[in-house]
Amino acid sequence: MNTAGTIDRPLTHDPKKQAPMKPSTSEPTGSATPDFTTTGATDTRQTRTREMQLIPEALARAHMHERLHEAERERRAVRLATARRMQRRAERASMRARRALAMAVMQ
Repeated sequence: MNTAGTIDRPLTHDPKKQAPMKPSTSEPTGSATPDFTTTGATDTRQTRTREMQLIPEALARAHMHERLHEAERERRAVRLATARRMQRRAERASMRARRALAMAVMQ
């Protein structure tokens, strides 16, 4: 089926193969709106296409950055919990040692 492309679904995504932008037929002749040149329209299309292609990469990069920070926070929390657990264990061992020393001195 050979139907013409639309703005949302152009026939081709290659800016060089797309039709050049033309001034609107509804505007009066000699209006203040400048005429678009093919090279300017192509450059604009290429820039817009490049930016559109880079959006998912930028989103993925931001997502990975956030995930890395989240993982680092998680690791810090685990290290803190482990350190507190070891500190309590050391305090209990210290108290047992003091008690054993006191019992040895008392006898």
